[in-house]
Parts: sequence; structure tokens; C-alpha cells
Amino acid sequence: MTLIVADTTCGLPREMLAQRGIPLIPQIVMFGEDSFHDDKEMDTVTFLQKLKASKTLPKTSAPEPPLYFPIFKQAEEDGESVIVVAPTSKASGTVRSALNAAAEFPKADIRVVDTLTISCNLGSLVLLADDMAKAGESADNIVAQLNDLIPRGRLYFLVDTLEYLAKGGRIGGAKRLLAELLKIKPILQVKNGQVESFEQLRTRKRALARLVEIVVEQCSSGEPAHLCALQVAAENDAESLVAELKLRVHVSQIPIYELPPAIVVHSGPRALGVGFFV
Repeated sequence: MTLIVADTTCGLPREMLAQRGIPLIPQIVMFGEDSFHDDKEMDTVTFLQKLKASKTLPKTSAPEPPLYFPIFKQAEEDGESVIVVAPTSKASGTVRSALNAAAEFPKADIRVVDTLTISCNLGSLVLLADDMAKAGESADNIVAQLNDLIPRGRLYFLVDTLEYLAKGGRIGGAKRLLAELLKIKPILQVKNGQVESFEQLRTRKRALARLVEIVVEQCSSGEPAHLCALQVAAENDAESLVAELKLRVHVSQIPIYELPPAIVVHSGPRALGVGFFV
């Protein structure tokens, strides 16, 4: 058997992962001297409340390697393979933490996959890997399938303000100020594991319409596209977006995943996006 391990940046509901038996590793969110694991100690709603009240931007940290130890130790004793489906190493230290943890169990078969993505696309890869594992696929085949899909991933999202990305060092401060001056609502993308600008629109309404067009242009119809949506404090926009996509792309199931605190630190509230594989 092969065990799939996820972390909170995938955005999958904890209840879903628990039902599937997928271990969930938390990211660390820090408000000043106080730190929280964002699996059980702080959810997105609580985080947004603290973010609104905080005078300074919180920081994030990758999970400590010891968080993986009990999972890896049990897998080693059971003779199971382990695949850690991790967020992009270009924006998170999770890959490094998992590799450091794996080094403590040299006799165990532990694979750490750098997916070069985050959020709902990462969630899709976690679910696909788990489906394959439960179907009896070998760890080699699962990793090969993931590595085939990774470069085919597309993730586009818009944020209400570039303030959080600028403060977190993900974009330059000058770009943020220019966007605010011109009242631009940028559509961003995760490309080669990093957040980059894709297009700039003058209103949120236009940006939302453009998200739909991007999916129509790039995403093939059907369930294999693994089309999904992401949002934080933008439930109504997300539901409208998904309803439109179901009509335009003919995909019956488009899950909406909430961004976890470790990503909201950088996106801010009212972020909304789409992910799929071509």
C-alpha cells in the first residue's frame, strides 16, 4: 500500500481528508510572538478576524520536520510507501521540511513530490494520488502520473488588493502602488511554481468575466481537466463563477475550496481563482 500525505495549503476540507485517511500536516502562522498550526488551532474564519484586528502582517512558516515523524515511523513499521504531495518549493519550505524528515527514516520508502503549485490544483493532485493508491497503484506509477500532470497545471486568481503580496515580498511595492493608483484588478497566475502577473483589468467585474474566458479558452471539457475553484471571503462570487463555468465548459463537478490561512496571508480576503489541467 501507498500512503498519501497532504498539508493545509491544498485547501481540501479536513473532514474529507479524515474520511479518506490522508494525514494532514499544518503550516505555521505567526502573529507577533504567537504561532498557530493552521489545521486545528486556527481556521480561515478565525484567521481573517485576527488579520483584520492586527496592526502588522502575520508571517508564515513551513511545518517543522518532526510533524512528519509519527506518520513516517508508522509507515516504516507497516512497510508502506509514502508520497508527500507538497506545495511549490519556490514559495514554501514544505518540500525541504518533508525531505529533512524523510532523512530520519532511511529504511522507509518516502517520496516527496514538488508539485510547483498550491491551493485547489494541489488539492486535485492529492485526491488523484489517493485514488490511485486506493486502487492499488504502485508508488512509482503514482509519482509518474503526478509528474506528468504537474507541468500541465494552470492556476489563475485575482486578489482585491496587492497589499498582502507586496508586504510578503511576492511582488514589488512599486507595482502594488501603481495598481492601486490606476484601480487595476490584476489576474495573477502560478507559473513554474511562482506567482506572476497574467493580465490587468480595470474592475473586479471584468476580471471575473475574464477568468471565465480563460477557462473556456484553455480548459478541455470533461472531468479529466480536474477543474476547481478557490476563494476566501468571496463565496457568492465563487458560486456564480462555478455556475457559469458549468454552462460554458460542460464540467459537472467543480469543487470550491477555501484558501487556508497560510495562503490568505499573501492573497488577502476576497481572493478568487480557478485551477485545472490541460
